Amino acid sequence: MSTVWSEGGATMAATTLGFIGLGNMGRPMAARLLAAGHPVVGFDRAGTAERLPAGARAARSATEVAEAAEVVFLSLPDGAASQAVCAEIAAAPARRTHTVIDLSTIGLVAARACAASLAAAGLRYVDAPVSGGVRGAEQGTLTVMVGAPAELFAAVEPWLAVLGRHCVRVGDAPGQGQAMKLLNNYLSAMALAATSEAVAFGACCGLDPALVIDVLNVSTGRTSASADKFPRCILPGTYDYGFAGALMAKDIQLYFEAASDVDAPRGLAARLHQLWQRFRAAHPDADCTYIAAYIAADVP
Repeated sequence: MSTVWSEGGATMAATTLGFIGLGNMGRPMAARLLAAGHPVVGFDRAGTAERLPAGARAARSATEVAEAAEVVFLSLPDGAASQAVCAEIAAAPARRTHTVIDLSTIGLVAARACAASLAAAGLRYVDAPVSGGVRGAEQGTLTVMVGAPAELFAAVEPWLAVLGRHCVRVGDAPGQGQAMKLLNNYLSAMALAATSEAVAFGACCGLDPALVIDVLNVSTGRTSASADKFPRCILPGTYDYGFAGALMAKDIQLYFEAASDVDAPRGLAARLHQLWQRFRAAHPDADCTYIAAYIAADVP
């Protein structure tokens, strides 16, 4: 195999990589692996040809990916999808795959189930959800939160470094990456909802929302929403952050369920979970940033 360079400067063999799930996040991540010099075989159940990055080879199924690629990345919408794909990879009759790296946000239970089904077939599973949105996927600036043994993390880190600026092993076990990602998304969703409500309050008091955001961003009330989502997507009214509100609602549900399972404090999470479920029901196809308009419209 030829040698290529990762973004961190380390060398790695030009391994054939599989990528299953070529949506808003998956497609740019697959494209970055291609640009790093790796042959990529891709598949997406919603339409591979339309979503495949230029230069990648199309597969007709997850089984075909497993028969072509040594390492397979997943970027899938939920735990059921990841478990189904992992089962298909494990059952592939002419499988070349030895490692599956799951970049999806699927929750602790599903990650552990994926790891168990693959281990039974002699495969390794890396729990590696990402944060940073579509822009981070395109620019390779994601944060990758990994639950895996140190030796396995070291083996896959050069590939992860192509995708993310910060690749952090948060624990030894599958599910610990998910725990880190879920608590991050919980805080992100809370910041978005709280900032939206605060800006709506300011508007009711006659304050200019743009001015409110400017002041927040140089004050102690600054949040990820005020610094990024409001200036980029909410104040212009584009609501095009690139992360579906339904997916955010799914992540908050996973967080709330996981917190309940381990008996963690969850009083605020319960209220936030209810809010995002109502938003998903009212606007099932909306971008997550549209919750600001939903909250503002709910003002008496």
